[in-house]
Amino acid sequence: MSRERSLATGVPRSRGLRRRDRYALVAASLTAVSLTASGCVVVHGEREVLPAATKAEAVKAVEQFTAAYNKADAAYDSSLDADRTAGALRVIDEARLKAGHVTDPKGNPDHEPLVLSDVKYTIVEKAGWPRWFVADAKGSKGGDARWLMAFTRGGLSEPWRATYLTLVAPGSVPRFDLDADGHAEAVPARTTGLAMAPAGLSKGYTAYLKSGKGAFADGAFTSALRATRAKNATRPGLATQYIDQPLTEGDYAPLALRTADGGALVFFSSHHFTKQTAAAGAAVPTPNKNVAALTTGEIKQSLTMEFVANEVALAPAKGSGGGKVSLLSRLEGLTGAEGA
Repeated sequence: MSRERSLATGVPRSRGLRRRDRYALVAASLTAVSLTASGCVVVHGEREVLPAATKAEAVKAVEQFTAAYNKADAAYDSSLDADRTAGALRVIDEARLKAGHVTDPKGNPDHEPLVLSDVKYTIVEKAGWPRWFVADAKGSKGGDARWLMAFTRGGLSEPWRATYLTLVAPGSVPRFDLDADGHAEAVPARTTGLAMAPAGLSKGYTAYLKSGKGAFADGAFTSALRATRAKNATRPGLATQYIDQPLTEGDYAPLALRTADGGALVFFSSHHFTKQTAAAGAAVPTPNKNVAALTTGEIKQSLTMEFVANEVALAPAKGSGGGKVSLLSRLEGLTGAEGA
């Protein structure tokens, strides 16, 4: 794997203390403690706005994820990368490996190691946990698409975990608003300065998929997806229903960083169900081996499939960009199915 060449491109900005002064302040905040009357030690280091990781830590985190991912993929064993994934990526990856183990108990006969190269890191500055950074890499899988990943860490005792993974077209990742030290700004989940706050993206997107209404630009993962669903909803002998639900808590919480134009790049998650119901005298189409491997119950007249998706979107600053959120990418994975 290529060790990263440089920090992600962006527009430098003058914000806060220089790195040397900031690190001195961090060291002071971690060593300067106050003793309460009961003798307890109170540390206020987590209140400081800090870079999420050093460059070396980010490089190591990506390398550890890649090594674990390859071991798990080769063996079809989700326990081998469980401590290196979280959130939407974890449940998607876990289900994929579970299905693979059912169909090929001895391991993945088609395993090819994932190699990430030309890795660009964008390290976010923020106070408190979780802390996070973004890696944008060329992958040996996925064609020409770039692997855009967000890594999170919930505390010093926890490992870095890949929490979001999407595949984006080369050149589509925007420039970020970087300070003089090359660090990005985390955008608050409930900010009022964007066309849609990161905290509302999952709810807004799932509502849009149902109604077609909302501040979302037309595209493959919005208007085109709705058109495909409408086309598939009713076919001779088969009806298909869709249910969409937001995912916003814990490891599914959105992550947003400021772009150079004042907007934000936002990672978020969503939850989806597709139910196929056969008419009397007809049958549900035979599912492929991966769906069958994750299906419980007997498929008589219906099959309900459960999916989790992680998306990455561009939310423009309020009053710009036509006021529309654009989805750059959406990676959806089957996580379960039930026959009835």
